[in-house]
Amino acid sequence: MNKLREILTQTLNVLAGASFLVMVVLTCWQVLTRYVLNNPSSWSEELVSYMFAWMSLLGASLVTAERGHMNIPIVVEKCGPGVQKALLCLAEVIGFLFSAVILAYGGFRIANLAMGQMTSSLGVPIGVFYVVLPLCGILNMVYTVLNIAEIMKKKEGTA
Repeated sequence: MNKLREILTQTLNVLAGASFLVMVVLTCWQVLTRYVLNNPSSWSEELVSYMFAWMSLLGASLVTAERGHMNIPIVVEKCGPGVQKALLCLAEVIGFLFSAVILAYGGFRIANLAMGQMTSSLGVPIGVFYVVLPLCGILNMVYTVLNIAEIMKKKEGTA
């Protein structure tokens, strides 16, 4: 399971990093075309906004992998080790359900609906950019299952 986590995390790091790099290059291109060439590039601005969404959602999946989402640890730390495990698993189950219903199912539905609409500057179906929603939903579901397995595997005093 650790090997799967490593491969997924490495791939997500590369994709999120590549998204950021593309955003930086396209933003520089926008500045060049707007202020130096006096001929603004509308397609690059649109693509940057979609790349930002991709980078953010891929980053959220990386945070899920690290169990780094916001929480209030003082509540969990006051409990005994068994209750700590249960609460940590409950948090992961809630994350799994959110990812399954909102991101995977809802994202799949919205991506399908948006396939008929085209972006204004790029001429690409908007649904192509929305594919990141179900993709990240599935990744989050995989990570939450891996996180639960890791929590359950830990010894009683180290939850």
